[in-house]
Amino acid sequence: MTGERARLIIDAHCHIYPEKIAPKAITAVDGFYGGLPEEPLDGTAATLLERGGAAGISRFVVHSVATTPHQVGSINRFIAGEQEKSGGRLIGLGALHPESEDPRADVEQILALGLHGVKLHPDIQGFQVDCPEAMRLFEVCEEAGLPVLVHTGDYRYDNSNPERTVNVLRAFPRLTFAGAHFGGWSVWDRALALLPDFPNIVVDTSSSFYWMDKTKAMTMIRAFGAERVMFGTDYPMWDPRPDLEFMEGLDLSEEERELIFHGTCERVYRPGSVQL
Repeated sequence: MTGERARLIIDAHCHIYPEKIAPKAITAVDGFYGGLPEEPLDGTAATLLERGGAAGISRFVVHSVATTPHQVGSINRFIAGEQEKSGGRLIGLGALHPESEDPRADVEQILALGLHGVKLHPDIQGFQVDCPEAMRLFEVCEEAGLPVLVHTGDYRYDNSNPERTVNVLRAFPRLTFAGAHFGGWSVWDRALALLPDFPNIVVDTSSSFYWMDKTKAMTMIRAFGAERVMFGTDYPMWDPRPDLEFMEGLDLSEEERELIFHGTCERVYRPGSVQL
């Protein structure tokens, strides 16, 4: 890291699982993406803290995805428990599901547990991001002031591509919509053309640098502005070091790096300060 002091780095995109189901979850994710270029890490919070900490990352935004409505409560309790045990190093996001009978009650649980937002994955959960059921979730989150991190983009599906994300951004201008993977994994040019003009979207860098050169990455960052970009790795899919090295190699000012590494994330999720 450059500078006289260690830079504060928050990884804004990490999946974690209970130890007993982590191997099955990792196998499912690897299969969903047709085999990842690298062997995934084990998906536990302990490994995240160990590997991320060794790379110089201080804090981590963590979440898991509910594939059925009945999983929502248990996932939220798990994430809240890991957040509490971490001594402030983990910043938890809750789970919601579009088929929930009472999304307001689910959001009330998320707030009561002290979680900092919501994670949705339209492809894995099997819904279109602008369908009526999903729009109901966004409405409740907007009312509650909860930011929503959404997996966005996939050339294989039409669930969360930029054309659908635009409909959400227009409908809920007070919602903070965090578009993972620069707003459109594998369809970055469409994200670049459609999304930056909406002030209620922020993006993270997760699972993007492996498919981008530095010119493309800088184009994406400049389009959104560093104040709307968060560093993320998509643990457990990748070791964090290559993404950190890639970021350090970009032609960014120190102020821009500080925003991407922690400032934007702190504004979006309001995790509070912690002595590390």
